[in-house]
Amino acid sequence: MKKAFEVLVAQYPFLKIFGNRYVLVLLFFTVWMLFLDNYSYLEHRVLNKEIEELEDNKKYYQEEIRKDNENIKKLKNPGQIEKYAREKYYMKRENEDIYIIEFEDEVPHDGAE
Repeated sequence: MKKAFEVLVAQYPFLKIFGNRYVLVLLFFTVWMLFLDNYSYLEHRVLNKEIEELEDNKKYYQEEIRKDNENIKKLKNPGQIEKYAREKYYMKRENEDIYIIEFEDEVPHDGAE
């Protein structure tokens, strides 16, 4: 084994550094920590991406909560409740007619045309 290494070092002088046992231990440790360990660099990258995704979700839901709180404050006014019911649920008063106008570009096409 030692002769094979000496032949390789003769052909490729930069391999001489791998003859040192400390370099081999350091190389093994580095490979172990980067790829094989439970807390490897690759695992950290996956976890960091997951954390970023969760933080984005957190921001989105906090914004939605803020919007919902504003809507709740608006709906404490009886006039706003009536407006909301008319717009969202097409509710009406007695003896009142509602006409829903849909424009062509707002109507979803089902592809059956």
